[in-house]
Amino acid sequence: MALQKLSHSYTKIGFKPLQTKVRYILYSLSFSLFCFCQITAQETNRTEEIRISASQDTITSTQKGIEINAEKLLNEKEQDSVKQDSTVTEPQLLTDKVVYKAVDYMRLSRKENKMYLYDNAEIVYGDMQINAGFIVVDNKKNEVYAYGIKDSIGEYTQTPVFKQSQNVVEPDSIRFNFDTEKALIYNSRTEQNGFKIKNEISKRENDSVVYMKNVKFTTSDNIDDPEYYFYARRIKFVPKKKIVTGLVNMFIADVPTPLGLPFGYFPLTEDRTSGFILPSPGEENNRGYFLQNGGYYFAISDYVDLTLTGDYYTNGSYTFATESAYALRYKFRGNLRFRYENNLQSERGFPNFSKTTTYNIQWSHSQDAKSNPNSRFSASVNFGSSDFFQQSTNQSNTGNFLNNQLSSSISYSKTFQGDPQVNANIAATHNSNTRTKVVNLSLPNTSISVSRIFPFAPKIGVKKGVIQNINTQYNFRGENRITTRDSLLFKAKMFDDAQIGMQHTIPLSTNFKIFKYLSATAGTNFQENWVFETIQQSYDPDAKNGAGEVVRDTIKGFDSFRTYNFSTSIGTTVYGTFNFKKGKKIEAIRHTMRPSVSYSINPAFSEFYDSYTVTDNPNTTNIDETKIVEYSRFEGGYFGAPSNVLSSSIGFSLSNNLEMKVKSKDSTATESKKITLLNNLNLSTSYNVAGDSLKLSPLSINGNIPIIQNKLDINFNTQLDPYALDNNNRKIDVWNIDNGGSLFRLTNASASFGYSFSSKDFEKGKSNDDPYENQTFRNEGRPDNLFGGGTNFGDSQSYDKPKDKELDKDIKNYHYKIPWSLRLSYNVNYSNSARQNEISSHSIMFSGDVELAPRWSVGVSSGYDLKNPGFTYTNLRFQRDLESWIMNFNWIPFSERTSWNFFIGIKSSVLSDIKWDKRREPDKRL
Repeated sequence: MALQKLSHSYTKIGFKPLQTKVRYILYSLSFSLFCFCQITAQETNRTEEIRISASQDTITSTQKGIEINAEKLLNEKEQDSVKQDSTVTEPQLLTDKVVYKAVDYMRLSRKENKMYLYDNAEIVYGDMQINAGFIVVDNKKNEVYAYGIKDSIGEYTQTPVFKQSQNVVEPDSIRFNFDTEKALIYNSRTEQNGFKIKNEISKRENDSVVYMKNVKFTTSDNIDDPEYYFYARRIKFVPKKKIVTGLVNMFIADVPTPLGLPFGYFPLTEDRTSGFILPSPGEENNRGYFLQNGGYYFAISDYVDLTLTGDYYTNGSYTFATESAYALRYKFRGNLRFRYENNLQSERGFPNFSKTTTYNIQWSHSQDAKSNPNSRFSASVNFGSSDFFQQSTNQSNTGNFLNNQLSSSISYSKTFQGDPQVNANIAATHNSNTRTKVVNLSLPNTSISVSRIFPFAPKIGVKKGVIQNINTQYNFRGENRITTRDSLLFKAKMFDDAQIGMQHTIPLSTNFKIFKYLSATAGTNFQENWVFETIQQSYDPDAKNGAGEVVRDTIKGFDSFRTYNFSTSIGTTVYGTFNFKKGKKIEAIRHTMRPSVSYSINPAFSEFYDSYTVTDNPNTTNIDETKIVEYSRFEGGYFGAPSNVLSSSIGFSLSNNLEMKVKSKDSTATESKKITLLNNLNLSTSYNVAGDSLKLSPLSINGNIPIIQNKLDINFNTQLDPYALDNNNRKIDVWNIDNGGSLFRLTNASASFGYSFSSKDFEKGKSNDDPYENQTFRNEGRPDNLFGGGTNFGDSQSYDKPKDKELDKDIKNYHYKIPWSLRLSYNVNYSNSARQNEISSHSIMFSGDVELAPRWSVGVSSGYDLKNPGFTYTNLRFQRDLESWIMNFNWIPFSERTSWNFFIGIKSSVLSDIKWDKRREPDKRL
């Protein structure tokens, strides 16, 4: 074969088979350098290519178009006296082509017993590749050398690059002996497990041990001029297993610091590993010195992990916390948190000593929608002690204590395909008020619904008319409701007031057109309610020493009641357009009105009512001194009692939209621009025909006024009552205008708006896109600190910002604009239902950030109460981006949560424990 012929020729002049040497070189280098990864090798220009293959025994220059026979090249100056090669051919273990490339030349020197490749030299075998400016194979020493070369201005370029698969190393030079399989690598730069490493000399002893000398490692992007690095004199490196170092200390801006270790041990693995979490020390006036957030991380598997942390205070207070994240790709993912706190105030034996225990459970679980389209399980839990966020001082989101409501929901739903389709759902819900400490639990909740059925619809075609549009469906709801106090949770007494109820609902409705322009609907609704507890009331005239008392007895057992009603409505849409003359900036104004009239009747279900007689004087027989009291045995039950009063109401509503069409500023636009002037101005009221008094309900007006299109809308709501008040401020059946007042009496009103804008709004061609719009955040919070949340003292910064790729470019060009952003929220409420004529609440919330200089950010979140003048919860933020480091200062200047925190640490998670965290905890007793 041609490959064997070439090998024989090399042997005659003292060369071992070149392919075998190259294989030894590349395989040995791969063993010594395979740990280095993730540095992209620059693509080299290829102008000359020499290929050795099993099918062709020539060396071809693609640049010059010259074909050179390898045996002739080696024997043209002198004849070999050996007529026949008696050397035993060494086994050829190559399994792929060996490809050589060089821009300038490739030369085989018999005298020096060397092979030279110069200028963008490259050797490729399989997935292994060496690129360098100059590659030399020395057969006499059985060594290979790879160097860079100097360019025309004397700079060292084309430094070696060794690559195998995704593993890359870039040294200044390489020296390798393929007999001893040892290697020396000079001034290599590489990346390993998040570290960027630069060392003077690496010595490969064997397949599993590499020694390094004078090593710098850092997480800085600039390995040649890092803002900080760790310097180790000696390192023993075992690929994929460990790094063992001698003396290591930190350098900042090339200045040595006393921070260091006499030795270091770093396990190397691409998988997550378990390890200790270092705590943060501090001091608090009431609980003494402390260690916070220390513990252990368990990397259980690729699908789940576990973090155990805790706090300890010198006065005996302690905290235990656990967190677990789990995920199964294309199936589900979730996060579970539990925190228990035992808080002691002051010292035992002192009169102000107190002890409280609080806990909190947070669980979120979401299922991939594609994993099972017909069933779904989800959970969002925030459950625990009502005063947990008020008592806890070690919280990542200090604004949580402003939230008065804790809510949870766990549900499983299943869809049974068919005609009709059946949907079933079972859930458990929780809601608690942190101020009143009232807890509402509903578990389990069960609901079943059958999809809508059109019994008279045609099998094909569109449904038309009253009969064909008749539709019905079935819904079932069953609940077990528990209302209790926070102190009674998980105790038997919490079930004493539990209520169970079941409800069946069957609606029947239809819709149709009248005279083509009027849309009409009609329907009735039937409900049957099941309860398992009722009450019986009676009057005992002898109770309370003859004063008399109403006696209520609870009757256990099944009971039910049924209700039904009827409703109908008719409505239409009316358009009115006013066109302006051609050429005007305003082309037209359109007014859209949607009037609607409805009627509903609810019968009186007096059959579910009983009565008892009450007398003020037990000894009298005068009927005028007695009175009959009606009651329903379903009062106070799960669904309440049905109404025993006939209601027959006519409702009126009118919806308005006002739009304007203007010429577009863009001369190339083909269509005019539409601007909304008034959005959904709704007016509604109703009149009870069967009522005895106060038949007309208050007129409700609400709407939305766009101030800045798609940016600022003002929402408003008001109620106007036509009836007057008496001297005791109680509503009477007299028109307000007949009582000397106006046509309507303003009882309450509210207005609110939210707006976000920034410096980008004033830059031509850029828009202000709110990065937090249409996002859902954990615990209903926001990372922009509009309401004081998001101050995470445990993390490296208050909230993450996307890295600005243009920032470094602006700094280098000394051109930097000061970006800023501001978010506002305004709310006002007016009350006058009983002539109080007051603004019940009036406040404005704001949050803003200003980048005073590149990598310098200042922010504030606060608000002002205009009714009771004073600032609300305020949070000041100062942040400095130190490239590889982050420094921030968070300050809550006043309120019972007064505190501050200073943090400086390395951004990279690999060295996240290298930090300094100093804080002043909130102290309510100061």
